[in-house]
Amino acid sequence: MHNTITVAADWISLGTGFGNDLKGLIFNIGIPVLCGTFVLVVGFKTKAPGPTIMAVIFAGIVWGLSASMGTTLKDTTTNTVNHYDGSTVRTGDQ
Repeated sequence: MHNTITVAADWISLGTGFGNDLKGLIFNIGIPVLCGTFVLVVGFKTKAPGPTIMAVIFAGIVWGLSASMGTTLKDTTTNTVNHYDGSTVRTGDQ
């Protein structure tokens, strides 16, 4: 009588779920909060409009790039896979 238990599947699904939740927290809450904190700190420390405006622009760039990272990486990966799919065979010195 053998009872087999697959423990790895539960750990893998737990890790995947935790990773997806953590990624969502970082991209949806963490980065926007840090960008806002950055703008507030620069504004209160400098008390000048120039650096504060530059901080807003920089925070907007960081937030925008992090928001579009998933699409950009997906497109880049798709292009790479299509480029190296093996449809064209090149011969030469190996």
